[in-house]
Amino acid sequence: MKLIALSGSLRHGSFNTKLAHEAARLAPEDVHVTVETIHGIPLYDADAEVQEGLPERVTALKNAIMAADGLLLVTPEYNNSIPGVFKNAIDWLSRPDADIKRVFGGRPVALTGASPGGFGTILSQNAWLPVFRTLKVNFWSGGRLLVSRAQGAFGESGTLANPATEEQLKTFMAGFAAFIRMAQPEP
Repeated sequence: MKLIALSGSLRHGSFNTKLAHEAARLAPEDVHVTVETIHGIPLYDADAEVQEGLPERVTALKNAIMAADGLLLVTPEYNNSIPGVFKNAIDWLSRPDADIKRVFGGRPVALTGASPGGFGTILSQNAWLPVFRTLKVNFWSGGRLLVSRAQGAFGESGTLANPATEEQLKTFMAGFAAFIRMAQPEP
């Protein structure tokens, strides 16, 4: 099984990029997770889309998502909601409108995130739900992982410092993989 873990942060040393790498490390043995970021995606501009087409980075990321069995969005929370840069990336990935079905329609999607705050990314995760409905993803709601107080959640090497959080992420990834297996048609 192939998954894409997409970090919605541009920050060097991002907690969410670290969490995406940890998700890859702790995924079940038969699950290969490729960590992607939104680096290189410009601000969405419909005029630029018409005149220049899709940016190369957007096309590459769309192709990677379409080749994967599932998508894990690893979202920060800015001002109690979705980070603008992450929403911008998803907006580009849904262009042109005809590609929504190819890229997102029915695709298994899970959501997690890390934040310095005490509530993790609960408000950001909730804010993604109407976007998922519009994109018609197959959202896995069977698990929720909110990494709060992220500034202390990772050790110097970037791995999770708390064994309990590590176990939660391992369980989360196993649950998402099981969901994808159930959603896939029999050969």
